[in-house]
Amino acid sequence: MVSYDESCSKRQRLLVVANRLPVSAKRTGENSWSLEMSPGGLVSGLLGVAAEFETKWVGWPGVDVYDVVGKNALSKSLADMKCIPVFLEEVFDQYYNGYCNGILWPILHHMGLPQEDHKDTNKTYQTQYDAYKKANRKFLDVIIENYEEGDLVWIHDYHLLFLPQYLKEYNNKIKIGWFLHSPFPSSEVFKTLPSRSELLRSVLTADLLGFHTYDFASHFVRTCTRILGVEGTHEGIVDHGKVTRVAVFPIGIDPNRFLKACELPEVRQQMTELKQRFAGKKVILGVDRLDMIKGIPQKFLGFEKFLQENMDWRDKVVLVQIAVPTRNNVPEYQKLKSQVHGLAGRINGRFGSVSSLPIHHLDCSVDFNFLCALYAIADVMLVTSLRDGMNLVSYEFIACQEAKKGVLVLSEFAGAAQSLGAGAILVNPWDVTEVSSAIKEALNMSAEERDERHRLNFQYVKTHSAKKWGDDFISELHDTFSESDMKIKKIPLELPQQDVIQRYSKSNNRLIILGFFGTLTEPMKNQNEELDLKLNPELKRTLKALCSDPKTTVLVLSRSGKNILDKIFGEYNIWLAAENGMFLRDTIGEWVTNIPENMDLDWVDGTKNVFKYFTARTPRSFFEASETSLVWNYENADVEFGRAQARDLLQYLWAGPISNASVDVVRGNHSVEVHAVGETKGVAVGRILEEIVRKKSMTTPVDYVFCSGYFLEKDEDIYTFFKPEVKKHLSLNVLDLEKGNYFSVAIGQAHTKARYVVDSSHDVVDLLHKLAVADTTTATTSDSLSETEDYQTRNANADWKPWINYVKIRELAVGDTEPVDI
Repeated sequence: MVSYDESCSKRQRLLVVANRLPVSAKRTGENSWSLEMSPGGLVSGLLGVAAEFETKWVGWPGVDVYDVVGKNALSKSLADMKCIPVFLEEVFDQYYNGYCNGILWPILHHMGLPQEDHKDTNKTYQTQYDAYKKANRKFLDVIIENYEEGDLVWIHDYHLLFLPQYLKEYNNKIKIGWFLHSPFPSSEVFKTLPSRSELLRSVLTADLLGFHTYDFASHFVRTCTRILGVEGTHEGIVDHGKVTRVAVFPIGIDPNRFLKACELPEVRQQMTELKQRFAGKKVILGVDRLDMIKGIPQKFLGFEKFLQENMDWRDKVVLVQIAVPTRNNVPEYQKLKSQVHGLAGRINGRFGSVSSLPIHHLDCSVDFNFLCALYAIADVMLVTSLRDGMNLVSYEFIACQEAKKGVLVLSEFAGAAQSLGAGAILVNPWDVTEVSSAIKEALNMSAEERDERHRLNFQYVKTHSAKKWGDDFISELHDTFSESDMKIKKIPLELPQQDVIQRYSKSNNRLIILGFFGTLTEPMKNQNEELDLKLNPELKRTLKALCSDPKTTVLVLSRSGKNILDKIFGEYNIWLAAENGMFLRDTIGEWVTNIPENMDLDWVDGTKNVFKYFTARTPRSFFEASETSLVWNYENADVEFGRAQARDLLQYLWAGPISNASVDVVRGNHSVEVHAVGETKGVAVGRILEEIVRKKSMTTPVDYVFCSGYFLEKDEDIYTFFKPEVKKHLSLNVLDLEKGNYFSVAIGQAHTKARYVVDSSHDVVDLLHKLAVADTTTATTSDSLSETEDYQTRNANADWKPWINYVKIRELAVGDTEPVDI
């Protein structure tokens, strides 16, 4: 990360912009204010960044100030804390309570669009929307007043969706990052929002967009593609020549703060008192804001069912629920409070006694030290969020459980489930029976399993801290390509099939390079069909004919392993390159290892351990290992359980062994594959070509190349390898393509480095048929095809669209999508 201005040798500035400053302000006089920096949150997240950058905070100070004297005094006091206030005044209510929390917040949390109150003509969708835009303009004015050339701007959360656009209109060279701390809903929910397109287009003007989980990032990308008609790629969103990077940065906590707190004499004394208070009982802890999304009623109902079905536990367990009050003046929250109180009273009345109550419910916040003591003595942490951006309470519990190693029962709808799922018991909070069963499992769990689960999650919490989150985001923002480097590739041309065939016929030494998955594999009739890789039966005789032609060399360059390629192409006189060129086999020889000496394989052992862990926990699953790839397969396991385990496995891989590794992750219908990324196909093809020339003792250069596949974008350098400015780097003079006898053909991709594009692999199969009969040498071989015979089997391939659509949407890690060539 470069954070110094070389011209003046000073630190680069970072403007952190959020709705609220991380400061509590209290007026103590006409010209004086008392200020206190709020701990945790963004403050912890930017501790490391603050050391690299000169950081300034921009936001609302949390108080209404209308007099000039008070504003000046507060601004001066805040400046000492590197904070710059934005005074929202008359727009605050309709902006914050109205549009932000009354409209955007429910939409983002899958609660739907609230009904407009037609009786209140002073507070409509439009007036709140106007106030929202006006508030964003106020933030803009403050930033412009304080902006210095070269500043990075990091905007936080849904309160400031218009700010990226306003800043780019002011100065298009400002580098802007935006991070969403809440969930992002599916497109079906978001598209109900009025002015949805304007909000999306505005935030897309930023250079980097960050989300807590892959689900949220995936929802955002798909929402943009469906509502705006833009293109979604593994990089992010492509819109009118600009790429907005979309990435995942799970936030964490400052674990050392909690670890140190648990060692304080005051906290240890409180722990002792709590243990005495709950002697002989297991303690289940809940810590939540009193909010609809936190699922407190669902938690109580699950606990009630547990007590109902487990009589032996009734006097041995207690649920301590801290419900921090919020928005007390909002009718919906008042109703929620009454509902929670009613449930607690009913359960206590039903299962309690004069001396013992099963639920201890507190309608208040507690101080930090007492909270740490509660975390430390709890046996189970019960989190039943209905929708949560992350839920850091679960992280805090784990940080304080180093001694006791309690069990985390975590809602699958909390963002933390994608980070802590491998060590937690995941539940659907709407399923009361499942919550009850999870409570029982947690209370009865063996010490060995508790230790292992805690070890997994504690390691994650400790290494993926808030500081790491801030460092990762700023590093990514700082290194984001400039807009001039992110232009869309030129739109490829339609393949001139007749020209391809004629030039093939006239050439003397041809090379055909083909991908495997999605190019040569058998088409699927629907997207739900089992993924069983087989050669397209229509290609069997065609490939034999092409491979039998002495003028033609056929190479299949794939990400698949040696065993798969051997099984499918064993009978063909064909060159095979497995695992992206790491291994090479000639037409009749043995496999030759081609692994670069400097390849990083440090991730292999850690990934094996994760695969072993999930194999042991998933009956009838297994994993296979090769030199540069690992595959975990659950095709024989229970379908639903296997999928859930695969989701957990992927999250733990990204959080642990492969978090900083150079690997590709490919998720199949019933498998998870991890491949080393040492080289791309374009890099590998140079060495492969030289080996082909050596083995075949070629005396004449290759004068015709046809290259086609459905490759990952980073592997598309294979398409540019044979261009004049690239091929000159070959150590042997093996190419003579000056006559334009090079055809690079992508399958079904709108933006590609290939010169030509075809709609589907059907077009490639059709062309290969024609090449096989285009030359008299090929046509007279025993395995040749007549053009009449060529089309006799065409009916078996009437509809290729489901297959191509399947390839297009096949998921990589946790919702990320891009074309895949196994």
